[in-house]
Amino acid sequence: MKPNRTTLLGFSSALALLIALPASAQEFITVASTTSTENSGLFTHILPLFQEETGIAVRVVSQGTGQALETGRRGDADVVFVHARAQEESFVAEGYGVQRFDVMYNDFVIVGPADDPAGLRVAETATDAMAAIAGTGAAFASRGDDSGTHVAEMNLWEAAGVEPAGNWYLSTGSGMGATLNTAAQVPAYALTDRGTWLSFQNRGPLEIVFEGDAVLFNPYGIILVNPERHPHVKAAEGQAFIDWLISPTGQEAIASYTVNGAQLFFPSAE
Repeated sequence: MKPNRTTLLGFSSALALLIALPASAQEFITVASTTSTENSGLFTHILPLFQEETGIAVRVVSQGTGQALETGRRGDADVVFVHARAQEESFVAEGYGVQRFDVMYNDFVIVGPADDPAGLRVAETATDAMAAIAGTGAAFASRGDDSGTHVAEMNLWEAAGVEPAGNWYLSTGSGMGATLNTAAQVPAYALTDRGTWLSFQNRGPLEIVFEGDAVLFNPYGIILVNPERHPHVKAAEGQAFIDWLISPTGQEAIASYTVNGAQLFFPSAE
């Protein structure tokens, strides 16, 4: 069908607008990242700094780590920025990613009702803490979404010799913020990254009841999706984002992000 004059005028106007836009408004990358980097407010802090310096905008797809890596496998992102090291290394080994870079870290904590019915405050290890929750049948809210936090949680249950199931185990299939909301409403215990916890406002009766075990260390890595597998990947721009994050400027931007005076993430270069 022959296009009419109105259609041609509309197309011409849209093309003229696109040409008139500055290069920085047209240039962007897609980053598939864990919900903790989004929920904590970190991206709101660092992404404008990156765009101001490079002219490259970043569009974030906020997902659990497993979903973010799957997005990268499909080629629906240029970069993945997640926190489940074993899965990240497999992603690279299988040829979906180019190279993993350490970016930052924090830790996981266990939060729960202030009256701590399972007695986690006296637990010596995270494994003991998880075993105590299961042993008492105290409610536990799990993300259940193959995120980095969920992977860490399942590793802890395995170490404790527990198969989590039953009325006490609440699998939300949701992000960290939604899972913490569930834990606050029940109330229930939950495993959370410290960054999201520090920025979480709806705490209700929840408090940190266990922290400090070395197994709760939580490193974040970033990977360029392999352009040899997905030629449309914006490799130069994606690598520019990675290089900026691991540079002194990017690491300082990460370190400078605080909530109520508390630092949420620590640069890997420290």
